[in-house]
Amino acid sequence: MPRGRTTFNKRQKEQARQQKQRDKAERRNQRKQEKAGEGSMDEMAELREHAAAQAALFNVGQDDDESSADA
Repeated sequence: MPRGRTTFNKRQKEQARQQKQRDKAERRNQRKQEKAGEGSMDEMAELREHAAAQAALFNVGQDDDESSADA
């Protein structure tokens, strides 16, 4: 028995709804990834600055030890 016109319309409408839902989920995931990418760059820059500060502190101590060892 062939499907009626209303069944076809309902199926088309449901497929369109599901496609919109997939598109929305994809956009949501893209925004999450972009947001995570920006945050990780800031964190990496902050970690580098902290590491440089720590290295500077340790280098000051090493320079003092080397100069007293040379003397």
